[in-house]
Amino acid sequence: MQRRSFIARSAASLAMPALARAATATPYTIILDWFINPDHAPLFAAKYCGAFARAGLDVNLIAPTDPDLPPRLLAAGKADGCLSYQPQLYLLVDAGLPVRRTGTLIDKPLNTLTALGASGIKTLADLKGKKIGYSVAGMETVQIATMLKSVGLGLKDVTLVNINFNLVTSLQSKEVDAVIGTYRTYEDIQLTQAGLNPVIFYPEEHGVPTSEELILLTAPSGLKNPALPRFLAALKEGTAALLADPEKILAQFLKDNPTLNDKLDIASWHALPPYFAKDPAALNAQLYLAYLDFMVAGGLIKHAGPLSDYAVQVTG
Repeated sequence: MQRRSFIARSAASLAMPALARAATATPYTIILDWFINPDHAPLFAAKYCGAFARAGLDVNLIAPTDPDLPPRLLAAGKADGCLSYQPQLYLLVDAGLPVRRTGTLIDKPLNTLTALGASGIKTLADLKGKKIGYSVAGMETVQIATMLKSVGLGLKDVTLVNINFNLVTSLQSKEVDAVIGTYRTYEDIQLTQAGLNPVIFYPEEHGVPTSEELILLTAPSGLKNPALPRFLAALKEGTAALLADPEKILAQFLKDNPTLNDKLDIASWHALPPYFAKDPAALNAQLYLAYLDFMVAGGLIKHAGPLSDYAVQVTG
């Protein structure tokens, strides 16, 4: 879900440089889920290809100082939208926060459960008697339990260790035998680049419903803002430009964010295109309802409301 603090850089060093602003453009503020990284490529592409400007928007992308803040700042009227994650959406609504999913940047899950080749773990069944590291109590423990159940195991068959987002270091130090929460487009690549031969298990292949990784949230008061459908249409245009020429967008992205000009972030950039939503406004209702049922069944939320309490499809 959240990007990991162990790879975080200061928000100040990643602040987006100001671009030329059209005098008549409508200001539109988006708070990112965390520090700027390749997951946000469609947003940058929409800026770089001029899609936001053509839509009459002056889009301001803000990296938060705390990844827990964006939905709360959005609900408080401090932004027009923010980025979050589909599983997190249900928790926010269940807690009474007035937010709705209105768009999607990454429409497939990125999270994995990962071990190292040297551990001898080759299948999920091999986790019996092993230590599994997690970072988010509740959500990740339910996901682990669901995955284990698919091979006839339960939480009683493993030892859970809270590793506080120290995913890679916990594996390398052998503090744990496996971790949940690695990204297939980041930490799993990092482990491969380090020659550690990661053994990767995909939650959606072991009982956990498929979910969208990175979504746009809007407050109910902003659903009728005429800038919202224009923003989503421009984001779609930007995604198309990114997929058509990722190297061109990457060159500008690295120029603006030089601290990301490294082997890992560039590899992550190239791994992400298959995961970007080609139509950010499109809503997969069945996917959202299936994950809602999973959240209720796992005891993660108290009750299930109608789909409209969580997600809407914005039309122009």
